[in-house]
Amino acid sequence: LRMTHKALKQVFASLPQMERGVAKVLGGDPKGNNFLYTNGKTVIIRNIENPAIGDIYTEHAHQVNVAKYSPSGFYIASGDITGKIRIWDTTQKEHLLKYEYTPISGKIKDIAWTEDSKRIAIVGEGREKFGAVFLWDSGSSVGEISGHSKVINSVDIRQKRPYRLATGSDDTCGSFYEGPPFKFKFTIRDHSQFVNCVRFSPDGARFATAGADGMIFIFDGATGERVGSLGEDKAHKGGIYAVSWSPDSSQLISASGDKTVKLWDVGAGTAVTTFNMGSDVSDLQLGCLWQKDHLLSISLSGYINYLDKNNPDRPIRTVKGHSKSIQCLTVHKNEGQTYIYSGKTGENDCFSGKGHSNQVSKMVTTDAGELVTCSMDDTLRYTNIGKKEYSASDVVKMDFQPKSVSAAVGGLSLAVCIGQIVLLKDKKKVFTLDNFGYEAEVGVIHPGGTTAAVGGADGKVHLYSIQGNTLKDEGQTLDGDGPITDMAYSNDGAYLATIDEKKVARVYSVADSYSVKNDFYGHHAKPVSLAWSPDNEHFATGGMDMMVYVWTVSDPDQRIKLPDCHRLHHVSGLAWINEHTLVTTSHDASVKQWTITY
Repeated sequence: LRMTHKALKQVFASLPQMERGVAKVLGGDPKGNNFLYTNGKTVIIRNIENPAIGDIYTEHAHQVNVAKYSPSGFYIASGDITGKIRIWDTTQKEHLLKYEYTPISGKIKDIAWTEDSKRIAIVGEGREKFGAVFLWDSGSSVGEISGHSKVINSVDIRQKRPYRLATGSDDTCGSFYEGPPFKFKFTIRDHSQFVNCVRFSPDGARFATAGADGMIFIFDGATGERVGSLGEDKAHKGGIYAVSWSPDSSQLISASGDKTVKLWDVGAGTAVTTFNMGSDVSDLQLGCLWQKDHLLSISLSGYINYLDKNNPDRPIRTVKGHSKSIQCLTVHKNEGQTYIYSGKTGENDCFSGKGHSNQVSKMVTTDAGELVTCSMDDTLRYTNIGKKEYSASDVVKMDFQPKSVSAAVGGLSLAVCIGQIVLLKDKKKVFTLDNFGYEAEVGVIHPGGTTAAVGGADGKVHLYSIQGNTLKDEGQTLDGDGPITDMAYSNDGAYLATIDEKKVARVYSVADSYSVKNDFYGHHAKPVSLAWSPDNEHFATGGMDMMVYVWTVSDPDQRIKLPDCHRLHHVSGLAWINEHTLVTTSHDASVKQWTITY
C-alpha cells in the first residue's frame, strides 16, 4: 500500500453556542492575542486581530461550558456539564492533556486561576457543593467555596497577593473569601436578583458584581467593602450578564439583556458610551471581553461584535458563521475564487434576507451560478450566488418534504421528496412521479442531463431516462448491498458512485451499461456523504464512524484515511475545491479544509 499524505490546512471555526438568558463566559489570553469560547463539545481559540485564524480543542466527551487561560498563557482549563475539568497545553498543536479532575458533580459555569497559575477555582451546579478550589497539579483542595444555597454562576480571584476570591450566585448573593486556603468571610447582599458575574480589576484594587436586577456594584478588592455602584438608578434597563475590566483598571464594559453594551468610567460611576446592538431578540448581549484595545461582545445570535468607541451604533466588525451543527456543504468557483457554502438552520450571514425556516438537508450549485438547497421546511430554494441574497421568487414549494436535490445542464434539477420524485426545469416543476413502489432516498442527474438515478431504501438504484420534460422508468435497476445513503456521478459522467447502510462504496461504469467497476470497503459504521474529486479518478466518503476515506476508482486498496476529522462528531458534508483540497463539515459546526496528495 502506498502511504499517501493528508494535512489539515484550515479550520473555519464555529460561533459560540448561546442560550437565551444564560451568560456566555469568554476567556482571554494574558498576552491579549487570543480569545476563547465554547460550542457543543468544542473549545474554540480565535486570534483577536484576525478571527479567521482559529484552532479547536475537541477532547471533551460532553458539552463544554467555559474555558480560561492560565495567567502564564501555557495552559487552558476547560469545564464541562458533568463537572469535569481538563487542563491542557496551548503551546503545541496537539494540546496534550496535563491534568483532569471532577471537582463538582454538575455543570461548571466559571473558572478562575491564581496569578501564579498554581491554583484553580471552579463554580457551577452540583449536588453536594457548588464550587471548589484546588491545586492545578494535584487536584488537592486549597479551601472551601461555601456560603451559597443555589447554583454559583461566577467566580474570580484577585490577581495579586493577598489573594481574595469572590463569587456570584442564583441565591441573589455574592460571597467574599480570603486565602489561601480560601475561607468564607462574608455575604454580599446588595443585589435583589441572580448575580451573574463577578470580576476583579487587573490591578486588584476593585471588584465588580453584576446582576439580573440591572445593577453593577463596585467593591474594594482587598477588604470586600462596597465602594459604589454604576449609573444613576440602575446600570442597565435589563439584566446584566457579563462585565470585563479595561487593562488599566479604570473602566469596564457591561453586556445586558437590554440589547446594549455600556462602557463605564468606574471612578465617576458614569457611562462614557452606550453601544446599541439592535432591536431583535437575537441582539441580547450575553457576554463581553476587553482585550488590549479590543472590546468584544457576544449576541444571543452567537455573533461576536467588535465595538467601536467612536461609533457606538456600528461595530467595527461582526464575526458570523455557524453556531448550530452543519448538515451539508457545497463549493462553487467564480472567476478563479472558490466559495464554500454550508447549510444550517434559519438565518444565514452571507445571504441577506430570509433563509430556510428549518434545517437545510442538501445543497448543490448549478452551472448558471445558483445555489439550490432543499430543506425540512418543504421547499427548494434557488439562490443567485452573485447577488448573495435569498429572494422570494426563487422558492419552489414541494408537496412533500424534500430529502435530496441534484442539478444538471439546461436548468434541470431533480428533487427526491418523501413519497415523490420531482423533475424541475428552470425552477418550475415539470414532472412528478408518485407510487413508484420503493422509498426513494437520494437522486442525481447525469451531467449530460439524459439520465436520473434514484437510490432507494430497498438497496437498489433505479434508473430513469429524462425525455423532454418527463422521467421514464427504463426498468433498469442496480443492486446495492443495503439502503442507499448517498450517491453521485463523477463530473465527466463516466462513473456513478453509491454508498449504502451496509458500509459498502460501489462504483458503476456508465458507458458499460452500469456494470460494477469496483467495491470499496473501510467504513465501520454507515457512510453518509460522498463527493467526487474534480479529477474523476478519486472520490471521498464520510461516515458515522467519524472517518473520511479518499478512494482511487481503479484501485480499491489505494485509499487515504482521514481519521477523527471532526473528533467525536461524524462528517456531515464533503466537497472538493480542487483535486488536492477537500472540505469537510460536521455537527461540531466547523468547516475544515484538507490538502490531499497522492
